[in-house]
Amino acid sequence: MITYNKRDIVLVPFPFSDQTFIKKRPAVVISSNDYNNYSFDIIIMAVTSNIEAYSKIGECLINNYKEAGLLKPSSIKPAISTINKSLILRKLGTLSLKDINLMEKILRELLGL
Repeated sequence: MITYNKRDIVLVPFPFSDQTFIKKRPAVVISSNDYNNYSFDIIIMAVTSNIEAYSKIGECLINNYKEAGLLKPSSIKPAISTINKSLILRKLGTLSLKDINLMEKILRELLGL
């Protein structure tokens, strides 16, 4: 089984919030490496290149998008999902430490932690 790490950017079929559609999109692995090594699932957050309306609460602009394996400037959306690793189509790259630290800060604010 392929191992995925926290900070990895992966291409996955990501469900819409109303669960009626699925869209193939990049996502960032947010679950811990211990969880990822133990479980058949991973916890992810959606990534979007639609950053025109970026100022939304809970979104995080990815500063080093090329390093992350993304083709366009992108942001992390406040859309969290747990998926089976078998659904991952491929790994695209890795989020920079600076970007993951910002994402974790925004995630704590979003969840009130």
